[in-house]
Amino acid sequence: MTELATMDFHPRPQAGEAKPWAFPAPERGTLDNGLTVLRCHRPGQQVVAVEVILDAPLDAEPDGLDGVATIMARAFSEGTDKHTAEEFAAELERCGATLDAHADHPGVRLSLEVPASRLAKGLGLVADALRAPAFADSEVERLVRNRLDEIPHELANPSRRAAKELSKELFPASARMSRPRQGSEETVERIDSAAVRGFYEKHVRPATATVVVVGDLTGIDLDALLADTLGAWTGSQAEPRPVPPVVADDSGRVVIVDRPGAVQTQLLIGRIGPDRHDRVWPAQVLGTYCLGGTLTSRLDRVLREEKGYTYGVRAFGQVLRSAPDGTGASMLAISGSVDTPNTGPALDDLWTVLRTLAAEGLTDEERDVAVQNLVGVAPLKYETAAAVAGTLADQVEQHLPDHYQADLYRQLAATGTVEATAAVVNAFPVDRLVTVLVGDAAQIKAPVEALGIGEVTVVTAE
Repeated sequence: MTELATMDFHPRPQAGEAKPWAFPAPERGTLDNGLTVLRCHRPGQQVVAVEVILDAPLDAEPDGLDGVATIMARAFSEGTDKHTAEEFAAELERCGATLDAHADHPGVRLSLEVPASRLAKGLGLVADALRAPAFADSEVERLVRNRLDEIPHELANPSRRAAKELSKELFPASARMSRPRQGSEETVERIDSAAVRGFYEKHVRPATATVVVVGDLTGIDLDALLADTLGAWTGSQAEPRPVPPVVADDSGRVVIVDRPGAVQTQLLIGRIGPDRHDRVWPAQVLGTYCLGGTLTSRLDRVLREEKGYTYGVRAFGQVLRSAPDGTGASMLAISGSVDTPNTGPALDDLWTVLRTLAAEGLTDEERDVAVQNLVGVAPLKYETAAAVAGTLADQVEQHLPDHYQADLYRQLAATGTVEATAAVVNAFPVDRLVTVLVGDAAQIKAPVEALGIGEVTVVTAE
């Protein structure tokens, strides 16, 4: 009889003790040209993330030239005094780097990711782009044409169209926040290379800029690299620029953007709230997450699981502009889509959720789940250098201290159910919400009017 062979299994690994974690603290410094530097050594992160934050906000764009900040941001990678646009792209590719740029209300951001072994080359290319961008007529004209081509697609997208209408409704027409971030067809077609260079010369300088460098910096003399690259960028000191206060009208009302024949209605319900400098922010984050931050939130439990109206509804707070003096603001919003026949019932149930929340409050279980999801998974969220660099750059743009994110997680963990309830109820008062619906007005207007959540206005989709 053949004896059966035995197998020796490797012992099953056992979980070790949990290690304490906190959002990494950067080291701060300044180059001779006035450029502020934040660095964060992250062992093992061989792809280094670099963020450059420029004090060139959208409200600094000249009248009638909305979108010039966006065209400038895109043009940074379209040639310098050393390389044509094609050569610049080829140099990025040779060092395995990616370079992105975008403009938003706080300013313009350039984002570089590059292998640590090619950091010197990557920083050199970014420095050239900032120091001596070509802004060639042909390249700017091409970028303008590309932007004009994008606009019809954005207007055809229900969620983008809803966002455009909500901004128009909330803010006065004179405010930059009332208009599309990347400009309208009327303003973009006026932009030329002279306008781009004029905006650059007025607002882009090292003295008001910050660079964030995150990654494995072992064996890298970052001071020398920065001095040889971004340190060669020169510019004048900035003149103080007045920042207009954020003014908004969030009186309860409904705007329907008519899309005849639409089988779904896009919902976007919003108002203006405080920024991250306000002491209520941690409780508001926690309460808003309980309301609509995940698949297990109240809105999803009712509208998705119980009623089947939608694939998902989300509640969130997004900072528009932040300032320590209280002039900043965030957008507090609820978004999602429902099938056209159930638009009225879905809104009715959504308002019922808000009223019930105000009357009964959150449960301790909801609060505990939200804390675990927000705080417990933070180490996974910040595994990459780019995630850390992006958050540090957000803090710079929003004039927050370097330890803000670490403090926020501690505050979230310490926030109680009663505090979170009060914050989310104040964030979403049932009588102070502007509701934008992109859908078939002929089918949804009457049911929405019957809800009594505000005067209903119908506008024509472009």
